[in-house]
Amino acid sequence: MKDRLHNLQQILGHRFAKPTLLVESLTHASAKRDGFPSYERLEFFGDAVLGLVISEALLARFPDQAEGELTRMKSDLVSRTALVRIARRLGLSRYLAIGKGIPKKSLPPSIAADAMEAVIGAVYLDGGHAAAKRLVLALYRTDLAAAPKLADNAKSRLQELTQRLFGEAPVYTLISEQGPEHQKTFQVSCRITPRELGRGSGKTKKEAEQAAAAAALARLETPHA
Repeated sequence: MKDRLHNLQQILGHRFAKPTLLVESLTHASAKRDGFPSYERLEFFGDAVLGLVISEALLARFPDQAEGELTRMKSDLVSRTALVRIARRLGLSRYLAIGKGIPKKSLPPSIAADAMEAVIGAVYLDGGHAAAKRLVLALYRTDLAAAPKLADNAKSRLQELTQRLFGEAPVYTLISEQGPEHQKTFQVSCRITPRELGRGSGKTKKEAEQAAAAAALARLETPHA
């Protein structure tokens, strides 16, 4: 166990002062026992830490991007899909403590995503904001570079997802149009009747639709949707 934890710390680039935090972040509810709670509380905290670090990184990298564009990129980066991709890249499933009824070789995406958030939360509690920021930026190096391109595909990606989940394409409805003619702000709703999946705003209807699609993707893809 100690060897495995040492190996993971090398992969993460963070040596834990309190190794029990790392153990907790890797313990699924099906495997918790006295003295070793599950990762659920750390997952909750890690979700907030990830959102903060990614928001900081996007503001620094893309100083000219509008709020709607930043929201779309953030939604992609903190989604379940992105977390699962990073967890698999790290081989995180090898280090998880899970019950016998859950096969590690076909680990449910929700568990991989939750554990990844928990590890991020554990690093923050152990080493502070600077340590968590180093970890997240290292994990997301490739994804951050590709963020604008990924965000531009939000509508097509959402349509593929809703066709698979619901058998229909999303419908976009203009909710409001505010401001002078040369500086309007549009707000759009994205729905799968009768459910609203997300809302977005932008300087054009197209931008607002993309932002709404990104919000919908975040809702459908994240563990907390």
